[in-house]
Amino acid sequence: MYPERLIDHFQNPRNVGDLAAPAVMVEVSNPACGDILRLSARFENGRVAEARYKVRGCTASIAAGSALTEWMIGKTREELGAFTGSIVDEAVGGLPPASKHAGVLCADGLKALLKKRGDLKP
Repeated sequence: MYPERLIDHFQNPRNVGDLAAPAVMVEVSNPACGDILRLSARFENGRVAEARYKVRGCTASIAAGSALTEWMIGKTREELGAFTGSIVDEAVGGLPPASKHAGVLCADGLKALLKKRGDLKP
């Protein structure tokens, strides 16, 4: 049912947890499925130095959060702003149609993080 890379991110999640200030932290949810993503990032010299996440949700959302944080590290705010859910979809080897919401949740979390940081206008 799930691709091998998605299962690997689910069983061996990377970057789980929270980062303390001065990291930026946001929490977003998907009202359709109830999944919740907490995303935090610490920036140095205009790039993501560390990223962490916590998810309360399905297998796909947990795996997507792991893949998202791996992708974020080292990215500039411009690169973060270009993120789409398809990046996570590809990183986990393809989200099943019923799990595409996991990519949307990641995109919403990253957008909220950039907005809170002041990189995006409301």
